[in-house]
Amino acid sequence: MTSPATIVIIPTYNEAENVSPLIERLLGLEEKVDVLIVDDNSPDGTGQVVDAIVAENPRVQVIHREAKLGLGTAYTAGFVHALGQGYDRIITMDADFSHNPRYIPALLRLTDEYDLAIGSRYVPGGGVRLWGAHRRLLSRGANLFARSMLGLHAHDCTAGFRCYRASVLEAVDPHSIQADGYSYLLEMLWRVQKAGFSIAETPIVFTDRRRGASKISQKEIFHAAGTVFRLTFSRSVAPPVRLAPRQSDHLQSYDQ
Repeated sequence: MTSPATIVIIPTYNEAENVSPLIERLLGLEEKVDVLIVDDNSPDGTGQVVDAIVAENPRVQVIHREAKLGLGTAYTAGFVHALGQGYDRIITMDADFSHNPRYIPALLRLTDEYDLAIGSRYVPGGGVRLWGAHRRLLSRGANLFARSMLGLHAHDCTAGFRCYRASVLEAVDPHSIQADGYSYLLEMLWRVQKAGFSIAETPIVFTDRRRGASKISQKEIFHAAGTVFRLTFSRSVAPPVRLAPRQSDHLQSYDQ
């Protein structure tokens, strides 16, 4: 197949309300992207909604999985599929419009120079909407904890809105990630930094879902803490970090 350079991977579970309008927004971007849905046999019919779109548009692909197998393995399945089809840049995002497609051009521009671009809530210009004080504090605390324990340089360590160069995922084998759920994002970032790839953040405003149910649970939080401790005690001494020049008031960049 002759494919454009970029594919957007979207794991789904019970996103029938969101998936069709999100795909429409992505296909309407000026920057041409393909879309890959990784659906975990959603009982609400998400997979069937996507099948109908796939039948009409060759830029949309779908992986159907037999059960709810977890966010981390969904990312891995998507990465392996994208690398096998020769995409140069691979974007991950949520299906619920908490990640606005309008930020994709900024992510792509960053990966012209950097190996990994992160859509960040926690650099100047970024933020969150429709969160209560408790959730804001929890998220900030989790990021501070991960950064402090693991020596991560990005400010938004748990962000799922990312753009990877293919070379990053080829070097950091997705199958090597032991964590699942949102902890997968932490471990992937840690491995990317440890491998010496350059990382940059651009601000996004994260808007909590308006339709459907949130999939973040207290169990996920405990898993993330466990992942941080596992990686802390397994890591070797990292090379000194050199901060790249600040390119704008709203961009933070890190060269390893």
